[in-house]
Amino acid sequence: MSEPTSQHYQINDFTFEDGTGPTSIQLAFLDINPTADKVALVLTCFHGRLPVTLTFSHGALKDHRIIVVALFGNGESSSPSNMANFPQSLNYTDCVRAQHQLISSHLNIQAIDVVVGFSMGGQCSYYWTLMYPELVRNAVIICSSARTSRHNYQFLEGPKAALEYAADYRKGDSNKPSSKPLGGLRAFGKAYSAWLTSPEWFEKEMYKSLGYETLSDWDKEVAGTNYHNWHPDDLLTMLCMWQRGDVTLISGDASIQEALSRIKARVLVMPCSTDQYFRWEASEKESRAIPRSTFKVILSTWGHLAGLGCNAADKDFMDQATAEFLRGR
Repeated sequence: MSEPTSQHYQINDFTFEDGTGPTSIQLAFLDINPTADKVALVLTCFHGRLPVTLTFSHGALKDHRIIVVALFGNGESSSPSNMANFPQSLNYTDCVRAQHQLISSHLNIQAIDVVVGFSMGGQCSYYWTLMYPELVRNAVIICSSARTSRHNYQFLEGPKAALEYAADYRKGDSNKPSSKPLGGLRAFGKAYSAWLTSPEWFEKEMYKSLGYETLSDWDKEVAGTNYHNWHPDDLLTMLCMWQRGDVTLISGDASIQEALSRIKARVLVMPCSTDQYFRWEASEKESRAIPRSTFKVILSTWGHLAGLGCNAADKDFMDQATAEFLRGR
């Protein structure tokens, strides 16, 4: 299977939920294995870009046409860094409406066999199941939630404040190297860094499995330079959309259980046992409210990063679980 190249789909009359528009927007996407009959839609995560998104293209989804779509705000699709007058308030409903137009109008796809998402991609996948139930047959939700918890919301306030209050950050600045707030981006990364994995991961020095000799080496890259190629307003836009995540708002449901009970698709819910902000206990509760759900926990010390596929054992577990789920087991 050859490496796909990034494509862009433009919508000239899109109106965002906050009232911005009509305006021209674009979606960046990959089309992998385009001649396959079955279709998988894979959505990017926070701090995620198309080339590094886990697609299971050599495993569970190898016989699928895989459409990988970048969320608004990630710097590939329309974002503050590449679009003038970007909306002040971005919602998952904006992403899904645009993605639906890409899928149905541009690619002429009438059914999605499975939508797959990790983290923010998982939240967006939940929105898909409720906004377009006639299209989605299955969903795989990895380390995510149908509604952002209060604890998750408050955790995000930390890196958000670290960037917004940084001395070198100015909202709306360009993404030229000379004006990029590297201090603010490093502060953002450091405030986020301990939440990525788990306390056990740090105590067992598992950063060494990634090639870092010391915690300091890991910190300098993962919590530092890792964010230097991101526009600060892109990060903040996506983070705020994450904080707003709540499927009850789609149809005004009285409770999360009521909203989830309306999902028609089969859903595989896969949290990680040590995820510090998408906690497995909350995922289990959400799973019980979904009529046709399968619940499997990734037993790993890699925390939230387990769902990203950073660790081979976790990646293999998710791949096998997804394959079995799609076979109806």
